[in-house]
Amino acid sequence: MKALVLAGGAGTRLRPITHTSAKQLLPVANKPVLFYGLEAIAEADIIEVGIIVGDTAEEIREAVGDGAQFGLKVTYIPQEAPLGLAHAVSIAEEYLGGDDFVMYLGDNFVVGGIRDLVDAFRAERPTAQILLTRVDTPSAFGVAELDESGQVVGLEEKPVQPKSDMALVGIYLFTPAIHEAVRSIEPSWRGELEITDAIQWLIDQDRNVRSTAISGYWKDTGNADAILEVNRSVLDTLEPSVHGRVDDRSELIGRVVIEVGAEVSGSRIVGPAVIGEDTVIRDAYIGPYTSVSANCRIEQSEIEYSIVMRGSSVRGVRRVEASLIGRDVEVTPAPPIPAAHRLVLGDHSKVQISS
Repeated sequence: MKALVLAGGAGTRLRPITHTSAKQLLPVANKPVLFYGLEAIAEADIIEVGIIVGDTAEEIREAVGDGAQFGLKVTYIPQEAPLGLAHAVSIAEEYLGGDDFVMYLGDNFVVGGIRDLVDAFRAERPTAQILLTRVDTPSAFGVAELDESGQVVGLEEKPVQPKSDMALVGIYLFTPAIHEAVRSIEPSWRGELEITDAIQWLIDQDRNVRSTAISGYWKDTGNADAILEVNRSVLDTLEPSVHGRVDDRSELIGRVVIEVGAEVSGSRIVGPAVIGEDTVIRDAYIGPYTSVSANCRIEQSEIEYSIVMRGSSVRGVRRVEASLIGRDVEVTPAPPIPAAHRLVLGDHSKVQISS
């Protein structure tokens, strides 16, 4: 069995950060979200992984390499444009050959991994298996319609009027039959080859398409709020550890991780929080659910429920919260505004100004 990981796409909902960084490499608890998926694939005893890449291919290649750090063998498959999930399957057909495979969207996050799901698929081999979860805004997702027995009878991509609140999670398992389905469909009104249309084709052909409803934690990390929420979820699992330097004037409360080379002085850190390698925290307050990456500086500032990416600094800022701060960013106080009034008054005017 192989894996097909989708790491292309423009990440428009995360701009301006994704103008200069791949959305799949945004850090969650100081580790790229893509890495969690690759680790889950390795834990499911899948070794061969094809990664679909687009405009950010070089950045993905630099981060993942040949996959050896995860115990994987990685092959990169270029996609000329984000033309749909089924298009990704189409261009990977030669790589996938006659193997079953799991398709994993690289910006999705699932707690608990996929090993049990993969083991069950290997044992029973339905034509396709999809994961579903209840969502508040089904029109933003692929949506499944189920009959009274829970069998999938219809799928629709981002419907205006959803027929259920059961959305497709970005993890799919397929036999090679999916390739015939992909070849049998046409682009949607969005101009994309939709994986929902391909799975619907299998259903219409009376193939065995199964669904599993998951009650555990899942997020599509496609926007800033979702990234911060996933960061919160992962930080809740931290075990405290201190590998850097913390002076006697500082206080660490709760689950706090201080990575190698980090220096904390005159500061208060309330966990769960993680401070990255070679980062300096001086005369600052770091609140719960905050990840500060490597080579950052937080001085005379307060920050909480936020992600600060590599090489950035926050100096002299009273309070920052619920923020996603990119790489090599500088956050400083605005210059004071002069306390003055500029007036152009006509003859015989009367003006009252508060002192």
